[in-house]
Amino acid sequence: MAEVIWGLATSHVPSIGAAMDHGTTGDPYWKPLFDGYQPAREWMAEHTPDMAIVVYNDHANGVDLDVVPTFAIGTAESYQVADEGFGRRPVPEVRGAPELSLHLVEQLVDEGFDLTVFQALDVDHGLTVPLSVFCPEPGEAWPCAVVPLLVNVIQYPQPTAARCYALGQAIGRAVRSYPDDVKVAVFGTGGMSHQLAGARAGFINPAFDAMYLEAIQTDPQKLAALSREEYVRLAGSEGIELIMWLVMRGAMDDEITRVHEAYHVPASNTAAALALFDNRAAQRA
Repeated sequence: MAEVIWGLATSHVPSIGAAMDHGTTGDPYWKPLFDGYQPAREWMAEHTPDMAIVVYNDHANGVDLDVVPTFAIGTAESYQVADEGFGRRPVPEVRGAPELSLHLVEQLVDEGFDLTVFQALDVDHGLTVPLSVFCPEPGEAWPCAVVPLLVNVIQYPQPTAARCYALGQAIGRAVRSYPDDVKVAVFGTGGMSHQLAGARAGFINPAFDAMYLEAIQTDPQKLAALSREEYVRLAGSEGIELIMWLVMRGAMDDEITRVHEAYHVPASNTAAALALFDNRAAQRA
């Protein structure tokens, strides 16, 4: 039987990937952010999953804005890295986990989640930057297979936070029903508070971010109860990406252990954070 062994919440700011690609992680601007990642990276390297479900949003690179599914999943054998206008990132293509993907499709549809299914998909920084946060030096291949799970946080109406949390809970049940004995990690990406355009461009709310970092572990129902308007007001128009953290959280047990967290402002006008949680009750006992 499969199990979710850990969950990672992490920002997917594209310039974080660019700093790694261009060797500038030690520069004064970036060093505090990457120093904060290091303990989590060491722990994850010791607890490498067989497969990862990466919950992210496309930024009009793999999916045209004429077609924006509320929830979507990739079922391919592999996923090419998208060219976002500056060439493809110098990272490996992403190896898929089609058997797990198809199992998730069946189980989630049976639970009432009408997924768009991609049999071919290019993946952008929303997925590759979190993979680089997890594994900064993948060499020729990422250390695990990946199921891309896309959430619309771009166009109104985005799914509610409550619906994202419920999706995560359904994913957790689906993973537990997968017959193969595999270890699965779940990534919730995006956030924290930020707004990139409009009258509040540059908006960051550290108090809200601190509350969210705590409640994502201890009281996810509180976060699931927030409306779209509250997310935008409190976290900025792009801060609504935080609903994707709730998909990750829902896939795990009620009681989880915080392994490490880091918070840094700013990373390209964004409040960037990482929160890593162990989901294995036996090891916590």
